[in-house]
Amino acid sequence: MIFDSHAHYDDESFNEDRDEVIKELIANGIVGVLNCGASLQGARDSVELTKKYGVFYAAVGIHPEFADIVNDDVIKELEDLSKNEKVKAIGEIGLDYHSEENPGREIQIAAFTAQMELAEKLNLPVVIHDRDAHEDTLNIIKKFPKVIGTIHCFSGSLEFARECLKLGYYIGFTGVVTFKNAKKIVEVAREVPIDKILLETDCPYMAPEPNRGKRNRSDYIEYIAEKIAEIRRDIPLNVKNQSISNAKKLLNVK
Repeated sequence: MIFDSHAHYDDESFNEDRDEVIKELIANGIVGVLNCGASLQGARDSVELTKKYGVFYAAVGIHPEFADIVNDDVIKELEDLSKNEKVKAIGEIGLDYHSEENPGREIQIAAFTAQMELAEKLNLPVVIHDRDAHEDTLNIIKKFPKVIGTIHCFSGSLEFARECLKLGYYIGFTGVVTFKNAKKIVEVAREVPIDKILLETDCPYMAPEPNRGKRNRSDYIEYIAEKIAEIRRDIPLNVKNQSISNAKKLLNVK
């Protein structure tokens, strides 16, 4: 059994075979998928997916790539979407300083902060995107001690992971942990308490070895669990079962 704590099945790469793929996933033991909004339309589509598939839950939020659209009207729509009982988090939100094409840092920080305020107001966890922005990410989440969540596709140092753990956050591991050059994330996977580990695909992106470069899907989490178990000298079943328990606890899924 697998709970994919971060996916994007609303992505256009699934337009031709979305229903077929999701039926296969359910048959293959996927017990939960958190579909995360990136754009406003992605947030809407994530909610629609929860209405169609019983194993789907939604996070609604605006990715830093689209931070310049965040205003009072957008925050109000995200709040309205959150009234659906299967919306379990605010996300994917955060900071991305990697690409110069993204909105400016101050715009991203304002959008991130506004959505953290919404999560605090609604008592919902957050799904945080952090790329080349560890210091600012940490400074912002420290301002919201009542909010917890997950650092999605974790890419920081072990020390950064420890700081996030102190604040009650979970650490999300994608297929990157299976890549040959992934030394830093392997160290984090070895040290993070198992009750704070989440397994995620970020599909259709980040497919693990041996499927790197292909369209990702939730059942490929098997490879992530195998790698983390190897790193921790555990067995994949323990890693998968604990990650399911962790996801359900964070997202308040019965």
